[in-house]
Formats: sequence, C-alpha cells, structure tokens
Amino acid sequence: MANKMTREEAGQKGGQANSEKHGKEFYQEIGSKGGEATSKNHDKDFYQEIGEKGGQATADNHDKEFYQEIGEKGGEATADNHDKEFYQEIGQKGGEATADNHDKKFYQEIGSKGGKN
Repeated sequence: MANKMTREEAGQKGGQANSEKHGKEFYQEIGSKGGEATSKNHDKDFYQEIGEKGGQATADNHDKEFYQEIGEKGGEATADNHDKEFYQEIGQKGGEATADNHDKKFYQEIGSKGGKN
C-alpha cells in the first residue's frame, strides 16, 4: 500500500512545483499587482490599522534584544547609504519640527533635566 500524502505535504509539493515553474519576476509582478489593487480598495485608516496590528504582534513575539539588533542593523544600513549632508538635513528638519511643536517652557524643562545628569 502506498503512503498517502498529507494535505500539508501536497501543498508543499505544489508550491515547490510552482516555484520552479515560475521565476522570481513572476512573483514580483503578481505581488506588485496585488499591492496596487489593495491600495485602490483601501484608505489610510486601513493601513494604519493593519500596521498597528502588525506592530503589536511583533512586540508580543520579540524582546528588547530583537529591537536593539534590528535598530543597529538599520542604523548601519542608513549610515552606509547616506552622507554627512543627509544627517544635517534631517537634523535640521527635526529641530524645526520640534521648535514648531513646543514652547519656551518645554525647553526650560528639558534643559533643567539635562543639567542634572
């Protein structure tokens, strides 16, 4: 009697066959089409909601070391891809945004806290 294949094994076998039949470009193309269709059918709130759910799921499944590791990798990649002027520009934009959103009292408070360290 022949061994019966489980549903999972059959799915894996079919997936492997399709992967061999179609190349990377095929999957990139259908992924791109799916992304375009999704963006036409959903608004900003949809993306905020799924982003929040994904972020929460990630937070539930990972510890502090995970975030430290991916943060370090991201920082290294950014540093490898950008020059001094990039950092000057984003620093200036951040400073301007902070100044626009805070008053003199805010700066007095953080200055006071900074002076205590």
